[in-house]
Amino acid sequence: MNIPWWKKAVFYEIYVPSFCDGNGDGIGDFIGIISKLDYLKELGVDGIWLTPFYRSPKVDNGYDISDYYAIDEDYGTMEDFERFISEAHKRDIKVIADLVLNHTSSEHPWFQEAKSSKDSPKRDWYIWKDPVDGHAPNNWESFFGGSAWEYDEKTGQYYYHAFAKSQVDLNWKNEEVKKAMFSVMDFWLQKGVDGFRLDVINFLKTSDHFPDNPINEKGEQDHVFDKDQVGILETIAEICSFVRKTPGKFLVGEVGSEDLTVLKQYSGGPLLDVVFNFNLGSIKEFDGKRIFSELKRMEEAYTSDQIPTLFFSSHDMSRHISRFSKGKNEVKIAKLISVLMMTAKGIPFIYYGDEIGITDLYFDHVKKMRDVQGLTAYQLAKKVGKGEEEAIRIANEEGRDKSRSPMQWNDSEYAGFSDVEPWLPVSNHSTNVEKQKGDPHSLLSHYQKLIHLRKRFPALHAGQYKLLEEKDNVICYIRERNGEQILIVLNFSAKKVPFPIGKFASNSSTVLVSEIERTIRNGQSIQLEPYESLVIQI
Repeated sequence: MNIPWWKKAVFYEIYVPSFCDGNGDGIGDFIGIISKLDYLKELGVDGIWLTPFYRSPKVDNGYDISDYYAIDEDYGTMEDFERFISEAHKRDIKVIADLVLNHTSSEHPWFQEAKSSKDSPKRDWYIWKDPVDGHAPNNWESFFGGSAWEYDEKTGQYYYHAFAKSQVDLNWKNEEVKKAMFSVMDFWLQKGVDGFRLDVINFLKTSDHFPDNPINEKGEQDHVFDKDQVGILETIAEICSFVRKTPGKFLVGEVGSEDLTVLKQYSGGPLLDVVFNFNLGSIKEFDGKRIFSELKRMEEAYTSDQIPTLFFSSHDMSRHISRFSKGKNEVKIAKLISVLMMTAKGIPFIYYGDEIGITDLYFDHVKKMRDVQGLTAYQLAKKVGKGEEEAIRIANEEGRDKSRSPMQWNDSEYAGFSDVEPWLPVSNHSTNVEKQKGDPHSLLSHYQKLIHLRKRFPALHAGQYKLLEEKDNVICYIRERNGEQILIVLNFSAKKVPFPIGKFASNSSTVLVSEIERTIRNGQSIQLEPYESLVIQI
């Protein structure tokens, strides 16, 4: 049976403005990405996920699109993009484009026309409601904070925005909207993209009746009526059917939930190929028992045509190296997590810079921040009387700039990113590509070796779990395919832990990955070092 290319693939997320600056203006671009394709090929990457590169005022750094058919000038030209696609494909690297179907920028010509008059032909392309007793139509809150409704003085109605007020939700109940967005997808498929990452895809529909959302015992709003609504799966199936008219395309969805019972509804069969498993990827603490429980739950919950995703960092969250290590044992923990991502059952997504150990940025002043989510959190904190220090702490916690700092190519002032100051500060000069390249013990070399092993052994990219268990904060599993068996042992403990290795492996087994020299004996137990990981062919 042929295995779809994406089931074998290792994906690499590129946050476009932060990856590589090719023209010296301090902002990453397609010329820069092209110059680093050989680096990605050497790393072993099979697919690139590009964050939005369309024309945008960038209130939300490109997730507010003002022209779906144009490349933003900061990132280059359409010719640059076409050359990038061609050069990536020459290296057998697929390209997945991030696409925002849920909302447009308030500067998009569609919305400008829609808000010109209640009688505008495009008025119904967005969601408009009359005031209720002089206030917003209901209590729905934006996911960035504050009301999800913005009043328009000219027409006397509110428009709906699930995120920033400059990100206006499209009305997917309108067939013209659906047709327009299908045309957008077709345009980029014709340009050669190999699929899409669909942003906040479970937000495409809201309740028809717009009731208030309930407030939970913590005093926080439960988003019951503004996402995951009746009919959403049918709409997603239509999108998938349209994209799959072109064979071999890959569809990954961002479903805004950490609830596995919600996430699993969106993939398999006629739906998305995979969704991002935030139930695993968003875990805040370095906790082997919790990680194991999510691996186990996914294995039990997913049907035969479903497969999870494996990631712990992205442009929307703290880098897992900072989140898990708290500044201690960073490299050891990073190596352990990389083994999990490359050997567990699922599709791995590396976030740019994780392969060299980039850590989070911390901002000491609000003027240095760019992210709308962090800035909104700061403003709301100040509004309720928080002091400056506390408001900055909240902004750092809620903001997403922390994981978007420039890729660190060398140890120069701006890490080789640009000849001028980049759009965000460099996170950490002590780790970079130039320093780690060629060092067999570096994190970068570790990633390269693991990706190579994942390709070499079908059990690691297509195998089932023969065993999946956890004891004393040690996760142990065996991946098996057609008689090939690979044992993986992960010690999440900061202590040495005894492990009965001889119960699973023998003296004829081959150690594929180990930070220290290991000899396996039948029936033998070993002492696992703190944060040690082992990959063994048995």
